[in-house]
Amino acid sequence: MELFDGLKFNIVRKNIRIVFPEGTEPRIIGAVVRLQAEELIQPVLLGNPEEIKEVAKKRGFNVDNIEIVDPNNYEAAEEMVAAFVERRKGKVTPEQAREMIKDENYFGTMLTYMGNVDGLVSGAIHSTGDTVRPALQIIKTKPGVSRTSGAFIMLRGRDNEKYLFSDCAINVNPNAQELAEIAVESAKTAELFGIEPKVAMLSFSTKGSARAEEATKVAEATRIAQELAPHYEIDGELQFDAAYVASVGQQKAPDSNVAGQATVFVFPELQSGNIGYKIAQRFGNFEAIGPILQGLNKPISDLSRGCNEEDVYKLAIITATQSLMNE
Repeated sequence: MELFDGLKFNIVRKNIRIVFPEGTEPRIIGAVVRLQAEELIQPVLLGNPEEIKEVAKKRGFNVDNIEIVDPNNYEAAEEMVAAFVERRKGKVTPEQAREMIKDENYFGTMLTYMGNVDGLVSGAIHSTGDTVRPALQIIKTKPGVSRTSGAFIMLRGRDNEKYLFSDCAINVNPNAQELAEIAVESAKTAELFGIEPKVAMLSFSTKGSARAEEATKVAEATRIAQELAPHYEIDGELQFDAAYVASVGQQKAPDSNVAGQATVFVFPELQSGNIGYKIAQRFGNFEAIGPILQGLNKPISDLSRGCNEEDVYKLAIITATQSLMNE
């Protein structure tokens, strides 16, 4: 698609290093071989080198020119332990740190934190918690952002129709402040991927049409988001049809600069966000790319355990693109 053609153009031959903790997983190996062949990233696989090479050989992949790092036989392990202990500020002992970095996700996250690599892609065989927990403890969120969040790029058709849905992966029930931060970070993510951000704060109410605590929260989040980032078009609370359909937006919110033309849709809590993107994916034939983790100091990406090789390939490209923001 046009989106990924542009992203690849921006990262090709820039020697962006991305670590993949799940080095023995065939879907990871296949995507990594392709990414390196196209000179899009410099991949680093974690795991036992002999095991990785054996899996690759059985699948017909050549990994001879791909960097493999074994967490159980790492020359700079003590340097990593010291950095881990310092980052956690007394919450772990050196002995605990040595044990924790044997976990490939903690090890890969530390490589990212220490600047050995530019980002991380995991989750093909690990839960979201296994991927995100080390990131929150070590990479941490950017100043002014209290929580990370998960956005999906929604793509459809040859016309490259694209939107951003958020948060569909992380926060069960964000409060107004957190929801406002999610909106601002989602606008930034949209810009990164060529989507002009017009941010709709979604609800079952449009501009006070219903009275309930849930709608009031969205209205308050809208006010906070507008104060945090007045240069972005952010409006709410809006029902989905008022945000998406021009004629409905004109009728329900005629004074809004977002209603009827929204490109970024911020859901009020995780249930609606997760359900919403999956309805668009299954009923609307949208391709859902993500989740893209927002708000972290460095890019950490979480795959679905149901992902295929193409999903790994695309999320690695997105992760490399996010790393350019940190240059």
